[in-house]
Amino acid sequence: MKKLLGLLLVMTLAWPVSANVLNNVELKGEIQTIASDALHDTAAGLYGSGTNYRVLAGLSAELVEDVTANVLFQYNSAWDGATAGSNLDTYWNDVNLVEANVVLSNLFDRFEVTVGRQFYGDENSAVMYFGPDHYIFNMNAAPSLDAAKLVYSDDFKAITLLAGRVNDIFTPGVTYDLYGIDAKFNLTDALNLQVYGYDAKSSIEDVKHSGFYGAKLGYAAEMGALSAEYARGFDGDRLIKESADTPYMLKVDGSLNMDAWTPRATFMYAKGEVSPFGNYRPGLLVGHVDSIYGYAAGVRMFNIGVDYTLNKWVFSLDGYSFQPRTGNEAATLEADLNVKYNHNDYVQLFAGIGYGKYGTSWKEGLNAKDNTIGQLGMLIKF
Repeated sequence: MKKLLGLLLVMTLAWPVSANVLNNVELKGEIQTIASDALHDTAAGLYGSGTNYRVLAGLSAELVEDVTANVLFQYNSAWDGATAGSNLDTYWNDVNLVEANVVLSNLFDRFEVTVGRQFYGDENSAVMYFGPDHYIFNMNAAPSLDAAKLVYSDDFKAITLLAGRVNDIFTPGVTYDLYGIDAKFNLTDALNLQVYGYDAKSSIEDVKHSGFYGAKLGYAAEMGALSAEYARGFDGDRLIKESADTPYMLKVDGSLNMDAWTPRATFMYAKGEVSPFGNYRPGLLVGHVDSIYGYAAGVRMFNIGVDYTLNKWVFSLDGYSFQPRTGNEAATLEADLNVKYNHNDYVQLFAGIGYGKYGTSWKEGLNAKDNTIGQLGMLIKF
């Protein structure tokens, strides 16, 4: 990766002047700041009362026609007043390189190739996402993967092939070799189908294959949207080898467009953890402390909510119920109110308050009483 970064810098700085590189350089990134306070935090500070932030900043440069280089750096370590005025090395040790790639577009008129460190997936996916998350106080350092990605697309379909390596964000020194295919089809103007499969091998496990596969069917029209996703995991010495304990997941989402009002609902049922790469984290309390797979045996979750849009304001009210998938314990209940103010296309202010009444497993696991949390934040994108 150091060689790739060096190559990108050399290409950007030493490219012939006639290429007019400096006329095609864009600054990109975002700054997210969140202040949060929980009534009952744990000894480990899982709810994270205090202030947290993350900065992403970098450059995107079109080197020549259909060839783009991207470099993005990340800083999300708290500033230390004791080091104020120190040299840049003091801070540079806390800066991570999260994007360093070259993109070849319009290859043979249909293909796009991305090689290097990159983000990947959909932020709200329960199975696959590498990139920055938002509105979560315990925001992780945005994970990325070193990969080669090939995309073929036309009006009917988009097929992605992926091969790469990613670091385990929770276990330093552990890596996954990741291979996958993702195919999306526009069946009609409103109906779409996504089919995917990924295989991963951990650097500390002897299992040859460990991954998941699934499909998502979605309908989106002027009146609203409806989608259903089903995924299954596998683990063994053969590809897609399942056992009696194979994890699986069903997630259904629906919403209605009623002028300023948008009622919506989500149901999720999961046995075990289908994928360690998901980023679906519902709830200011439950979801922002742990992933949706908070119960060892799996989870059964209901969510009913509504959004109301008034000019630059968006008000969101949500109710959640979390239980083990067998429903043999009292449910953990949560109610959240979130407000977002879109100052313009680049700056957003947001605030939220949530109340949680814990069921047996969550109360024991988090060692907390029924809880209330509030947060304020700002998100700037450029």
